[in-house]
Amino acid sequence: MAYKQMANVYDRLMEDAPYDKWLEFTEYIIKKYNKSVQHIADLGCGTGEITKRLAMNGYQVTGVDYSSDMLTFAEQKCSNEGLTVQWLNQDLKELQGLKDLDAAISYCDVINYITEEEDLTDVFQRVADSLKEDGLFIFDVHSVYQVENNYVNQSFADVMEDASYIWFCHQGDVPGEMYHELTFFQSQEHNTYTRFDEMHHQRTYTPNFYINLLQRTGFKNIKVYGDFQENNELELEYAERIFFSAEKGTDN
Repeated sequence: MAYKQMANVYDRLMEDAPYDKWLEFTEYIIKKYNKSVQHIADLGCGTGEITKRLAMNGYQVTGVDYSSDMLTFAEQKCSNEGLTVQWLNQDLKELQGLKDLDAAISYCDVINYITEEEDLTDVFQRVADSLKEDGLFIFDVHSVYQVENNYVNQSFADVMEDASYIWFCHQGDVPGEMYHELTFFQSQEHNTYTRFDEMHHQRTYTPNFYINLLQRTGFKNIKVYGDFQENNELELEYAERIFFSAEKGTDN
């Protein structure tokens, strides 16, 4: 899934996304671990909204995304703000070329697009290889509760002045798996519209699954949070979005 034509309307559809909360949560975790962070990689950066905010806060940022179209929008945004950001057009399953990062983040359920355990293991190991010793890895996923109760077998739609979409979410074969069938209409000249369709596949797992996977790939000091809450002891059963933070161990 490369967010092909969707890059053209992505920001319109994501206007209400909690980008500032993602930034605040990142800085909270950095302080919680008592880290001095300068270089951060934003993995699955999309059109660069979080990347831009990090750069504006003084971090040296590398934005990584599989979609070259998304990166084009991200680069233009940051350039307009006079921000210098390194951009990498890579699949996270093939992540390479980054070394001694202070931190890596991956938000807005990017990790849910990596649906197989083998691929997740590879991605986590590649992230670890990109971090310096004790570097931070912070990411979020949809909870199983969110997928099973708020997404699967539901339909969504929105009509805006210059674009609209219809979104069907189909249940997968295993718990936590879903397929998004999206149809977009984007306005053109002479009162015409262009239609395009995309299919997205996501899967999520339980918090313990991700904890075990982090441990297997050499991460330590793992903490779990629900819905941007800074108290990691809060009940996670009904959280919609689960956050994980961890440090790279010395034996990676």
